[in-house]
Amino acid sequence: MFYIEEELKKLPSLPGVYIMHDKQDAIIYVGKAINLKNRVRQYFQKSRNLGIKKEQMVEQIARFEYIVTDSELEALVLESNLIKEHCPKYNTMLKDDKNYPFIKVTVGEAFPRIMTARRMTKDKSKYFGPYTSAGAVKDVIELTRKIYHLRTCSRNLPRDIGKERPCLYYHIKQCDAPCQGYITESAYREKVEELLEFLNGNHKKIIAQLEEKMYEASQNMAFEDAAQYRDLIQSVKKIGERQKITDYPGEDKDIIAAAMEDADAVVQVFFVRDGKLIGRDHFYMKSAPGENRKGILSSFLKQFYAGTPFIPKEIILQEEVEDQELIAKWLENRKGKKVHIYVPQKGTKEKMVEMAYHNAKLVLRQDKERIKREEGRTIGAVKEIETLLGLSGVQRMEAYDISNTSGFQSVGSMVVYEKGKPKRSDYRKFKIKSVQGPNDYASMEEVLTRRFVHGMDEREERRQQQLEEEFGNFTRFPDLILMDGGKGQVNIALDVLEKLELTIPVCGMVKDDKHRTRGLYYNNQEIPINRESEGFKLITRIQDEAHRFAIEYHRSLRSKGQVHSVLDDIPGVGETRRKALMRHFKGLDGIREASVETLSNIDSMNERVAQQVYDFFHKKDQ
Repeated sequence: MFYIEEELKKLPSLPGVYIMHDKQDAIIYVGKAINLKNRVRQYFQKSRNLGIKKEQMVEQIARFEYIVTDSELEALVLESNLIKEHCPKYNTMLKDDKNYPFIKVTVGEAFPRIMTARRMTKDKSKYFGPYTSAGAVKDVIELTRKIYHLRTCSRNLPRDIGKERPCLYYHIKQCDAPCQGYITESAYREKVEELLEFLNGNHKKIIAQLEEKMYEASQNMAFEDAAQYRDLIQSVKKIGERQKITDYPGEDKDIIAAAMEDADAVVQVFFVRDGKLIGRDHFYMKSAPGENRKGILSSFLKQFYAGTPFIPKEIILQEEVEDQELIAKWLENRKGKKVHIYVPQKGTKEKMVEMAYHNAKLVLRQDKERIKREEGRTIGAVKEIETLLGLSGVQRMEAYDISNTSGFQSVGSMVVYEKGKPKRSDYRKFKIKSVQGPNDYASMEEVLTRRFVHGMDEREERRQQQLEEEFGNFTRFPDLILMDGGKGQVNIALDVLEKLELTIPVCGMVKDDKHRTRGLYYNNQEIPINRESEGFKLITRIQDEAHRFAIEYHRSLRSKGQVHSVLDDIPGVGETRRKALMRHFKGLDGIREASVETLSNIDSMNERVAQQVYDFFHKKDQ
């Protein structure tokens, strides 16, 4: 039993993070404190004045725990990580989790490449960005390939020089083929340096070079070449113009403003890199009850910059936030350089903040109805299902299905929905091992047993390693199991759970004579469901998804079995040699009639393998 008054007396007067739990032991709030004893005791004082949000939270607290840190800065980092991990009800949450693309130049290689990267890593490469548009990154890479003719392949150079033929980009004059030794390393490196200068924003030099080449081609009557240079010049100018929106030379800034309406909030961010506005983006925030704009902005800063690989020199805000100096210090530690967070009072920067705010309001107004519809299709639909079944706290649902052709190659599927949305990274497929023939009940029993035994084994392994977190997909058990069928399928699942001593609600998705969902089977009774409701539509989507996933896996196994060739049974004959033989002889009869000498003259063949092919067919004839 947890006695709050007794535990309050044990709190240390040290910085740290406190974690509030409700009666179901769910984490409902995470906070930080420079003095845990003073801060946590405030929640339970009769004279407290915490605001609507925290007053509602205090009524639900069943217990609390805390983690002591060496400093308030460490507490800030830990608080951010815990909020992102547990998504507490009474913390303001950032809904989006986006990764912005970078342009990566592998300058540590002998013949560097240019490519797209989703995150910055500590390697010898140079990174440019982040860009808010993957399309813009693609345009820049295509343009630089046309201008500088750098490779994008993954060949290991100079080790693999001359081993393979040059690729298509060489033939269309977008690569100088260092893989063939057609350009020296020093000459290639000069092109790389020019590319880096271009990516750093110096476009004038390349425009002058392209104009000179265009005039030269025109004078030589090479009008097609001149037209290509003209198009390249226009592309370079377009990219340059796309960036010339602000007048902050050489600096990196993020300009941030938020708009709120009831419980909805949108944060707008303008990204300024090297003095140029490279893009903007907006983020939806789930606002806790009673939250104000300062709280929204503070939560956004901690969660957004905890996950982004790039931190600008300046962060310009709409208004000052709580812990502003502490957040700046945390970001300095992450960046390794000074980071300034401030609110402009006048001038261009203040106007940029105002523009960001107006954009946030516009997005909020335009998307509010869409957001509500989406929540109705997902979270609202889950709530409807909870009400029908008399359940609560359903976050994760798993649905199962079996697919086979007259019992041939039976497979099972497991699809996962969290908060009403498919979580495809957790989908799993099973090839049935212990069942022969068309027996869906026995197949389902095998699938469910394997799924939960695997999960229990992973949990036990983590406990032995004294790891509290459950990272494995199988260790996370569902709050509700959905079976593609009625009483029979539900009883199979309940039997498996009983044998494994697990308690998880199981619901059947019952179909009518026309194979349409008509209701739910739960606790030995069929429950009708309104066909027009979002809950019914979600059940139908889950049922169709489980069926689709099982059928796709079954089809892939069937197709693999159908493409097996008799040539695959010959030692030394793989896919390449099989294709070469079939391309030359057009069929097995021609291969059977060929001599060893003829076979050995085929591409990729040698005398030893030719003899094996000959012996294979002629031993069969004996």
